[in-house]
Amino acid sequence: MASYQDLSTPQLQSMLSDLRAQYAEFQKKGLKLDMSRGKPAADQLDLSMPLFDVLNSSSDMNTSDGFDIRNYGVVDGVMDAKRLFGELMGVSTEEIILLGSSSLALMYDVVVRAMVHGVLGSPKAWGKYDKIKFLCPVPGYDRHFAISESLGIEMIPVEMTETGPDMDAVEKLVSEDETIKGIWCIPKYSNPQGITYSDETVRRFANLNPAAPDFRIFWDNAYCIHDLYDEHDELLDLFAELKKTGRANMLFMFASTSKVTFPGSGVAMMIATKENLDFVRKDISIQTIGPDKTNQIRHVRFLKDVDSIYEHMKKHAALLRPKFETVLEALDKNLGGTGIATWTKPRGGYFVALKTMEGCAKRVISLCKEAGVVMTAAGATHPYGIDPKDEDIRIAPTYPVIGELKLAGELFCLCVKLASIEKILQTR
Repeated sequence: MASYQDLSTPQLQSMLSDLRAQYAEFQKKGLKLDMSRGKPAADQLDLSMPLFDVLNSSSDMNTSDGFDIRNYGVVDGVMDAKRLFGELMGVSTEEIILLGSSSLALMYDVVVRAMVHGVLGSPKAWGKYDKIKFLCPVPGYDRHFAISESLGIEMIPVEMTETGPDMDAVEKLVSEDETIKGIWCIPKYSNPQGITYSDETVRRFANLNPAAPDFRIFWDNAYCIHDLYDEHDELLDLFAELKKTGRANMLFMFASTSKVTFPGSGVAMMIATKENLDFVRKDISIQTIGPDKTNQIRHVRFLKDVDSIYEHMKKHAALLRPKFETVLEALDKNLGGTGIATWTKPRGGYFVALKTMEGCAKRVISLCKEAGVVMTAAGATHPYGIDPKDEDIRIAPTYPVIGELKLAGELFCLCVKLASIEKILQTR
């Protein structure tokens, strides 16, 4: 297919007329599809239904060390669950705590506590500074940005590359500005691009020399086991690398079972050095007398061991892989060679990222919505919801069924073509 930029104005005008007719036909279909968030579909949730059947009597309510999970106590997670998820994440039981069902809630709490009390090694609470800043790889995760914005933390965009954040920029910024207290990262199958940080990128993180003594890497390892293919991406262990360089206290790592079992009632975990976690436990012991221990044990009994967890995730992959391939096939078929868009082809995670021509993303999202397909708002992948080039779009293939995805893929590509031709003609 010829690049649209190489077509004559009459050719583009003729194509635009045809595309508008096709778009009108889509509007008549009365579609009502929501692709705005990366939610598991019902068939994925069904995989974990046996989780509700693993606790059947009072004899099931004790941990291996005899603790009754129905009662108060164990502020930071039961030991059986710490062993299982610690092994999964490659850390000791002293380096992991389990609290609630949402890793996002854990991240929010950590930042709020830092604003009030600081973190281990803080000269003073972060909230006592006139201004503090976080580095934000872009495109990135809107909820990370929302935490920062809600707490008045200034966000500094750092461009994502094919190997992770632009580390030249990261190294320079953190070494020169002591008000930069953190960086948000999704290191494996990043949201939304599906990029996994290279070994070199991870090692450069491990060798950062921040001006702030209390700088923290917020390592949101949300998709650490969410592979789509047997040949999947491998992520170098940042915690191990930080221990080699003597900088292990810089890391706060987060993960959860939200897309392993149930998003509304999973197990969330935070990983850090024992010293870091001891500092955090002081506040946690005031905040709660204990998390939902019955849920933690349900997960232990259902998931059993690390090998079983990976087998469970292969079932997820079998359901998700055709959906990603359906979306990518539509993009390749309809937009390949047009020169109006580029997109990622991730081997895991929950999203595909697409870049339109500059100035077209909002128009594409608006056209999709007017034809019945709701997608993540343009700009959501940037701090403050502002994409300066208006080009980044996040595609979430996981929730709709295949038939709906095919329709949505056709419509989406049609909208990209419409917006692109309109833009080209405006500039001529």
